[in-house]
Amino acid sequence: MSDDLQREFQQAAEDVQGLGERPDNDTLLKLYALYKQGSEGEVHGDVPGFFDFVGTAKYEAWAKLRDMPRDEAMRRYIALVRQLLG
Repeated sequence: MSDDLQREFQQAAEDVQGLGERPDNDTLLKLYALYKQGSEGEVHGDVPGFFDFVGTAKYEAWAKLRDMPRDEAMRRYIALVRQLLG
């Protein structure tokens, strides 16, 4: 993974904090999952408890990206943030 990609990824993570309006829940889950896959790789950790609906949704969104290379997740995250910034 190149240093340029890593810098763009970090910049996108900062830029997303400045969005004018909050994205819908599906988009937020995509952002979360792509960020986690890009920054940490494969999903890990315990599956959240049954009544932790938000935690479960986040875990499942990240788990769906299993086998996606980290650099691909970074590129998709950057593209989604740019799209949201318009």
